[in-house]
Amino acid sequence: MQTLSVNLGERAYPILIGSGLLGSPTLLASHIASAELLLVSNTTVAPLYAERVKRSLPGRRLIELILPDGEAHKTLANASRMFDVMIANRLGRDAAILALGGGVIGDLAGFVAACYQRGIDFVQLPSTLLADVDASVGGKTAVNHPGGKNMIGAFHQPRAVIIDTDLLASLPQRELRAGLAEVIKYGLISDASFFDWIEAHIDELLSREPGALSYAIHRSCEIKAQIVSQDEREQGERALLNLGHTFGHAIEAATGYAEWLHGEAVAVGLVLAADLSQRLGQLPESELRRLVALLRRAGLPVAAPPIGAERAFDFMRIDKKVKSSRVRLVLLRGIGGAVMTGEYSDAALHSTLAAYFGRASAAAR
Repeated sequence: MQTLSVNLGERAYPILIGSGLLGSPTLLASHIASAELLLVSNTTVAPLYAERVKRSLPGRRLIELILPDGEAHKTLANASRMFDVMIANRLGRDAAILALGGGVIGDLAGFVAACYQRGIDFVQLPSTLLADVDASVGGKTAVNHPGGKNMIGAFHQPRAVIIDTDLLASLPQRELRAGLAEVIKYGLISDASFFDWIEAHIDELLSREPGALSYAIHRSCEIKAQIVSQDEREQGERALLNLGHTFGHAIEAATGYAEWLHGEAVAVGLVLAADLSQRLGQLPESELRRLVALLRRAGLPVAAPPIGAERAFDFMRIDKKVKSSRVRLVLLRGIGGAVMTGEYSDAALHSTLAAYFGRASAAAR
């Protein structure tokens, strides 16, 4: 087992990475203290792994709630359903929520934990590669709104993140590929040598070679933990973790959170961010080509849906990184060198949007 720490003073917590962790009563007991627990999962993950978690937590009062699977279900309605279950079962402030699933379950559980009785503990038990390397770490919790992704949320750090790599064995290949988009992002924002490593080992990652996956998860979590420890509430450096996300969130919102996986939308967002960086003269064209080639090797999309540049920009303008009506973007000054900026050419941005999204919306054609 490998252990990392997110160093946030009294809110510090460990990230545990290894095989068979959810089947260890000793390990789970040492990081899950509450006697009353709400185990939240979804219809895909719960049948596979919920019993394993419950067997490892004997002697607890454990209530189980199974939600539908998919980004379309990360809603206030399902958050309200969780509140209803907790109140009906009279769970107190000393209870905790266990989030067993991907990013949707982790975000929902964290949001409800942040709000219930003004804040209770929760523990992340991620089941997807994307949740392992991104959604489970950092304390961003939220639900979606039809007008924008993650528009309703809170910062609320987990008590622990327990990454059992055995759970990746049942992950559909499409979900694995989607998680690789976030892994690639970490190399782009701050570690060119990690990007080089991903290029050299992409085939092993796609074939789920345990050593390659463990290293990719560990290095990704290490980069995120370092950034979050320095900037918990995204006032500065943490914003770099959103590379590709402003464009990607526009894709997800415009398609109703139903057609694109988050990682797929982020993959296209990475291409748009790199394309705009190249148009601005900040990124060599050869590095844009490297990125596109790697994403293609990973089986990820590099073309955006034809939602129209104006419609895409409308969604981008309600992004959480907008300040003083200016959309701030994470751009690249070379692989391994990301920057957050509002200083870019509007003409260049709209050229990128038109090139990838089309000049008119699909509905107008």
